[in-house]
Amino acid sequence: MPRTPDSEAPDSDQEEPWLGSDKVSELWQVREHWLPSVASLADVRVRTYGGESRGTWGAAPTFYDYHPGDAQRAATAIAEGRVDIPSVWRLNTPVGRLAEYGGLFAFRLGGLAFLALVLIGVWLLVHELASS
Repeated sequence: MPRTPDSEAPDSDQEEPWLGSDKVSELWQVREHWLPSVASLADVRVRTYGGESRGTWGAAPTFYDYHPGDAQRAATAIAEGRVDIPSVWRLNTPVGRLAEYGGLFAFRLGGLAFLALVLIGVWLLVHELASS
């Protein structure tokens, strides 16, 4: 439906840029993975891009941009407790911080263990070749 511009509304050239996930995550104190769900709960307009099918290789990542006015309104509602968000989705709760940084710690620990196994394997191979 065509929309006629209001005299008080800014031109489309002057429209505020939509916010990326990193800025909205800071604004709402919500883990990035859960931002689309929180946006849905708070009635925030979202633009998506990406996510195209790659056939047997899966799909490209999907990225989200959030309407700046809606995101600010939702930030106020979230801060006042009018939007019910599970604490594990939040960055400002102990369980949310544990979920966010615990996963990162486990990934790094797994990478370190893998690297240690590779280095031990290389050392054993070099040691075996040197002794024969």
